[in-house]
Amino acid sequence: MPRVNTKLVCWEEVVDWCRKLAEAVEASGFKPDLIVSIARGGYIPARLLCDFLDVHDLVSLQVLHWGKAAEITAVAHVKYPYDLNLSGKRVLLVDDILDTGDSVIVARDYILSRWKPAELKIAAMQWISSVAKIKPDFYVEEVKDWIWYQYPWTRAEDTTNFFEKIISERVKEQKSEWSYEELVNEFKEWYGIDVGDSYYKLAVKRLKKNGKLEEKEGRYRVRY
Repeated sequence: MPRVNTKLVCWEEVVDWCRKLAEAVEASGFKPDLIVSIARGGYIPARLLCDFLDVHDLVSLQVLHWGKAAEITAVAHVKYPYDLNLSGKRVLLVDDILDTGDSVIVARDYILSRWKPAELKIAAMQWISSVAKIKPDFYVEEVKDWIWYQYPWTRAEDTTNFFEKIISERVKEQKSEWSYEELVNEFKEWYGIDVGDSYYKLAVKRLKKNGKLEEKEGRYRVRY
């Protein structure tokens, strides 16, 4: 069993989920004038929803919350605050997944208090109902058991962070050297997914570049 329950998401699934999400919005009778994506995870779902719902106004709001390797490292907050006048506008706030819900709550409250739209509704492809503090108005999948969705737009970033997590934990067990194959095998064991050789190589390259690993004679060692 993997140490972190992880689902590898493909692009086709994303498009299908967003199409279904758009259908749910339309069926409700809600017609957004503008879509707000929560950056960075909501960018692509929000753009797809613009396409499926024929909405031409799209803005974003960056909310920081999740840190590295599927760990929460900070209180959710708006990173770059700015003001818009959305009086009279119906707004659809979009994120890829509603996990704890903290990012969506911060974005929702910020938009309502400062941008003052006439109406705001929330959409996400996945809703992890067992841990989320709020329920989105529109969603495709209710997820009752927590799982880390590895979306295609975070594949390189997640792979790098997951490798770093593995390395930091294994160093505590007195392991500080790996072959490339050993690193890849540990990744698959820990997360139960296979992201492909190009992503593994890119992640290792990044870890070497940022000083986490050094390579010598085909082996990778932790740099202290």
